[in-house]
Amino acid sequence: MQAALLDLGFSEPTPIQALAIPPALEGRDVLGSAETGSGKTAAFGLAILQRLMDKPRGKTRALVLAPTRELADQIANHLTLLAKHTNVTIAAICGGVAFRPQLNALKRGADILVATPGRLLDHLKQRSTRLDDIEMLVLGEADRMLDMGFLPDVRRIIAQVPPQLQTLFFSVTLQAQLSGLVREILHDPVRVELAAKIAPVKTLNQTLYAVPTEKKTDLLLELLKDNSIYSAIAFTRTKARANRLAAALQKRRIPVNLIHGDRSQSQRTYALEKFKQGHYRVLVATDIAARGIDISALGHVINYDVPLVAADYFHRVGRTARAKASGDAITFVSSDEEPLIKQIEYTLGKRLERGKNPLFPEASTEPPRPSVVYRSRRRRR
Repeated sequence: MQAALLDLGFSEPTPIQALAIPPALEGRDVLGSAETGSGKTAAFGLAILQRLMDKPRGKTRALVLAPTRELADQIANHLTLLAKHTNVTIAAICGGVAFRPQLNALKRGADILVATPGRLLDHLKQRSTRLDDIEMLVLGEADRMLDMGFLPDVRRIIAQVPPQLQTLFFSVTLQAQLSGLVREILHDPVRVELAAKIAPVKTLNQTLYAVPTEKKTDLLLELLKDNSIYSAIAFTRTKARANRLAAALQKRRIPVNLIHGDRSQSQRTYALEKFKQGHYRVLVATDIAARGIDISALGHVINYDVPLVAADYFHRVGRTARAKASGDAITFVSSDEEPLIKQIEYTLGKRLERGKNPLFPEASTEPPRPSVVYRSRRRRR
């Protein structure tokens, strides 16, 4: 594992790793919270690998649950890199990909299983896998699983693992709704609570543009005329809006691809990998991509739509300005989205900078107030 850490260029642990790895190696349950990108995967991954290296192969002894396909795939890839110089095997089980390769991996008995709840339940129902030998259970991004409605599925899975096992519970935030699950599955846990950073990193520039909803695509096209935006993720609120935006960009011959819930796993993986390689200038995505995607050289995040929840704003903009690099977050704000921006600013504790809309350089930087139509009312006699 030391050789793998050297290969990855890791020289010292992050705070969550320094605090979580020692009790995890002792076999204690761990309840950890830290921001996205803080190193939680290596925190539990190194502890799992240390415990499994000297055990016989052929049985799945560790289960990692993740809320999305992208996050499951990313965790599995990271664990594979950490296990590069060991004989520990890792398999990813998630929806949107062929069933047969997953069955083969389960038959071989991968030591570590990284799974999304829905696909794992499918395999359990078909009896293509069992969880009788699980010794370590990891819940990754538990707050996101709550937001996506996966907690009933998680409880059904937990009911099929042995009662005596080590549980590592990681989340960005510890919401009150998670307290019941924490009490159910953790036994005298070591609490490692590093407050998630509300404020994005100092190397991130944040700008708002006031723009009518129907002019958002025109504004994005205007901004893309500047070659300084060489790679950007544009976040929309819905899959339908993502499809329309991608079609509009493609019509203007801007290299673009899509990630959202209606795309197959192979399509999403292809889009992300080609975007990382520079084949696409814009990746249009819903909030399914707001967590679990690590793109080291991403220059811009564009909030084409303001997210409904302030926390999602911070997850979105956290895709850029990573690893001390600089980055830009641009948010398009229509008049009806101004209350959502106020919520974000309240959470942030400061007012975000308003930029001059290049479509209307002489206009105010504030979004226009929605027009009110007054209708006369006839008196009732």
